[in-house]
Amino acid sequence: MNIQAADTNITTDREPKMQARRVNVFYGDTHALKDVNLDIYADEVTALIGPSGCGKSTFLRCLNRMNDTVASCRVKGVMTLDNEDIYSKQVDVVQLRARVGMVFQKPNPFPKSIYDNVAYGPRIHGLARKGDELDEIVFTSLQKAGLWDEVKDRLDTSGTALSGGQQQRLCIARAIAVNPEVILMDEPCSALDPIATAKIEELIDELKGHYAIVIVTHSMQQAARVSQKTAFFHLGNLVEYGDTVEIFTNPQEPKTKDYITGRYG
Repeated sequence: MNIQAADTNITTDREPKMQARRVNVFYGDTHALKDVNLDIYADEVTALIGPSGCGKSTFLRCLNRMNDTVASCRVKGVMTLDNEDIYSKQVDVVQLRARVGMVFQKPNPFPKSIYDNVAYGPRIHGLARKGDELDEIVFTSLQKAGLWDEVKDRLDTSGTALSGGQQQRLCIARAIAVNPEVILMDEPCSALDPIATAKIEELIDELKGHYAIVIVTHSMQQAARVSQKTAFFHLGNLVEYGDTVEIFTNPQEPKTKDYITGRYG
């Protein structure tokens, strides 16, 4: 299935978890995203690919309103989570970011213990009333992030003392701990070595059955390995969106084909 960006009559057998319709983003006078239409599905990984400065990360940050923190940024159009407009004045942004978690390019654990890094979100959102409930959330989150066996005997040591790959998995555990529905990943492996990258990719594959995952990546090989849907951005436009296999083997747009074959990047 290939879905063209200009087509607002997108049809599918499933209801999207998140939808973007005619989304435009401006940074001052700069038009960063132009009429983007895109669906995000539960239990799948959607990869956002394209050259630097094409709008991938800008779009990702729209999905949990991280662009709200940029004074010059204006977002127009409709973005929904379970058919509810996430830019509505009635939306609690703190709760939205609990439902739509984010993992950044550079691992950014808090200067706290491993335990407290994971427990921080559940504490502030009131998800655990007793210590043993919090213990269970920390254990489950670290286990899902593939980190429990490596840190179970040093939960009171600082998260910043871990290796880069472990820190990134700790950040994923921290995101999981508040029971999100969507996980956004902004180039989560760009600062990691190949071994750590492989572990994160394995983790993404394991997590996709529980969350809708959106990943920005500069690596087309990574997009092909981890995602089921791929969206190709160029100069603020969503050029093409569809099944990853189709995008990489039979792209419908010349610009997509040129990018996939390395004619520019």
